[in-house]
Amino acid sequence: MGLMSRIIGGDQSRAAEDYVELDLDDVSTGTADAAMQVRIAEVGGQPDAIDIKEAVYDGDIVIADITRLRTEDNTVEHIVDELRQVAQEVDGDIVRKGDDQMIITPTGVRISREKLGQSL
Repeated sequence: MGLMSRIIGGDQSRAAEDYVELDLDDVSTGTADAAMQVRIAEVGGQPDAIDIKEAVYDGDIVIADITRLRTEDNTVEHIVDELRQVAQEVDGDIVRKGDDQMIITPTGVRISREKLGQSL
């Protein structure tokens, strides 16, 4: 049994009630000492993609919620292609997590494709 297992109680399973939803308004926004920020975005159309691109060019990590995009047209693929291009331009990384999220990183930040706790 590892140290973390002893701290959090072993192999007990967790229920949804064990977790707390954080309100972003309650979190401090002081970023004076931070070299990089993790930004949250909701993508509903092309203007949102522009904001994401600017954040990545500025060196921030963006977690984008793409559930508001309509999947029956080419908008989703067009925006995904644009964001993929930005990640390549800055030598960053991009991952699509399911159908509802994307993570885009700037220069020098890679996203592991291996889930924690699972060895390949």
